Amino acid sequence: MPATAGDLWGNLFLLVLLTYTVAAVLSALCYRFPRPAGYLGHGLAALAAAGGVILSWGLLTARGTWSAPLPWNWPLGSPTLQVDGLSAFFVMVISLLALAVSVFSLGYVREYDGKVNQGFLGAAYNLFILSMLLVVTAGDAFLFLVVWELMALVSFLLVTAEHAHAPVGRPGFIYLVMTHLGTGLIMLSFLVFYRFSGDFSFASFAAAGTAMPGAWQSTAFVLALIGFGTKAGLVPLHIWLPQAHPAAPSHVSALMSGVMIKTAVYGLARVAFTFLGAHLFWWGVVVLLAGTVSALLGVMYALMEHDLKRLLAYHSVENIGIILMGMGAAMVFTAAGQPALAVAGMVASLYHLINHAVFKGLLFLGAGAVVSAAHTRDMEKLGGLIRGMPWTAAFFLAGSVSIAALPPFNGFISEWLTFQSLLNGFRVPGAVAILAPVAGAALALTGALAAACFVKAFGVCFLAQPRSEAARSAREVSGSMLGGMGFLALMCLALGVFPALVISRLSPVAVGLVGQVTGIPGADAPLLAGTSLAAGLGSLSPAALPAALLALVLLALAAGRVLGSRAPRRTGETWACGIPSLEPVMGYTATAFSQPIRQIFRGVFQPTQEVKASYDGWPYFPKAIRYHGHIRPLFEDYLYRPVLQWLLAFSAKVRGFQAGSIHLYLVYILITLVLLLSFAV
Repeated sequence: MPATAGDLWGNLFLLVLLTYTVAAVLSALCYRFPRPAGYLGHGLAALAAAGGVILSWGLLTARGTWSAPLPWNWPLGSPTLQVDGLSAFFVMVISLLALAVSVFSLGYVREYDGKVNQGFLGAAYNLFILSMLLVVTAGDAFLFLVVWELMALVSFLLVTAEHAHAPVGRPGFIYLVMTHLGTGLIMLSFLVFYRFSGDFSFASFAAAGTAMPGAWQSTAFVLALIGFGTKAGLVPLHIWLPQAHPAAPSHVSALMSGVMIKTAVYGLARVAFTFLGAHLFWWGVVVLLAGTVSALLGVMYALMEHDLKRLLAYHSVENIGIILMGMGAAMVFTAAGQPALAVAGMVASLYHLINHAVFKGLLFLGAGAVVSAAHTRDMEKLGGLIRGMPWTAAFFLAGSVSIAALPPFNGFISEWLTFQSLLNGFRVPGAVAILAPVAGAALALTGALAAACFVKAFGVCFLAQPRSEAARSAREVSGSMLGGMGFLALMCLALGVFPALVISRLSPVAVGLVGQVTGIPGADAPLLAGTSLAAGLGSLSPAALPAALLALVLLALAAGRVLGSRAPRRTGETWACGIPSLEPVMGYTATAFSQPIRQIFRGVFQPTQEVKASYDGWPYFPKAIRYHGHIRPLFEDYLYRPVLQWLLAFSAKVRGFQAGSIHLYLVYILITLVLLLSFAV
């Protein structure tokens, strides 16, 4: 891209950032006028997001870069914004979801009239998006940490926005503690780079990273993996995620789950590939194994949930695992000297990242619509919503099919690419030939469990008879809410039918991360039929899949019409095992659906159950049966609770040092000064 074009793109990007800032200020100024605050805040956010999508797509197409120092100096240097292919891709993902969520929010935030100040909600919403964009475009460690902390604090305020009307204090506190622990580790990782670079700019980190001693490289990588893994929700660092995401308003949950946790993926990719070159084999193995465990356990715990938003939150753990499986495979192949396979794994990771942002955003918006109409997240109190909310049901079904990786929707394409990169691990001799196919088998199991989970979610929520009066009286949501969901549903289909359009932009990004790919013609071409990026990868024609499915549906309809017209029609009541009429309580519940999975994996869940029955004079005819089941929170019981108890005990012992004596405090100061002087000498 010519310098003038890059400067123009940069100026327009600064205009996008300014629009978010103005939207936040105007929302705050209108704190006494709820409707204007909501329309200004979310309307301007939608406008800025549309600009971000267009600009980032243009930069990805032109394969350009842009950087500019900000017009002020800090004690540790002048902060810089910079955008390369990886940053532009993340700007596109954030802006794409922000566009749909902002349109949805125009109608959704009316739900919070009288509960949350609309001026505060609009201001915090815009600052949240702004902080995420700054995170992925920061050009130095100091600016990165400042906006990373801003993102954490603003998202905490949004998680606890309903503190006066809902029990959100504990989820918010756990989120704040975990995110600050992660930030501390990221800061230590950056300090390792600074020790050898002498500068906080990312360019100097990249220059010094590959020249550092091996032990320091591994230290920086491990610190970054744990720090960013905490924000991403990697198992066992995920405990904040299924608590904080459901507590937030649903449009905020969509952004947190869809894009905020992906900023951690950006940070990890930046450290592992740009700074360190991903040249050590065991780094990739650790990332691949961590992703595999997170994917499996995330979907297994999601299957046990009956809270719709907690179910979706656990699926974010699962999909972050899938994204890191692709990245881990890319790191393994890079270290093994297989750049073509490394590019394939990285493209699969990035493509699943944007796919997850789209379908998880859609599902959280659908959950928000359900909660807005039925006023409950408990799936056991829903049912039959398809009658009163047909459009919401259709959009939620599109998201469910996408996350279950069924064609022709987008989840199928990215998981297919991940399978391809993993199953080609047999090309690499040694442990990779065993590890990669095993990870592929785990991905297959994850996909099957995800499909079962969303059969449960859609069926229990939208089908059968309503199981509560609120579900029975639920009606379709506003046009703006349907518009936001409809846009994401169309994107799910478009990304599944026309993936080459996006992958052709992703391939250069992946090549830039992995390094020079030699001997492979068309290294920037799509990884699909008719290309040659990674010889030996399977091929498919995504556009042919919907055509074939449509042909099969039309054939089935035609056959049913021809054959059905010859048979006499009879109408009768549904057989109910001799019971006079079907009642809502007879429907298949979420608990009943997940019971077989709970028993199959009882070694993981360690379930307990209690059944109480009351009889009406005869032991074979129970009047009522009450069932209560519980699964053991393994990570809380075996990891976090012992650590917390140790910290409390340690705190009780050191409390004596704070005796309230001024003389004792002076002694502490004297000892500290002596130690500092001894080190200085």
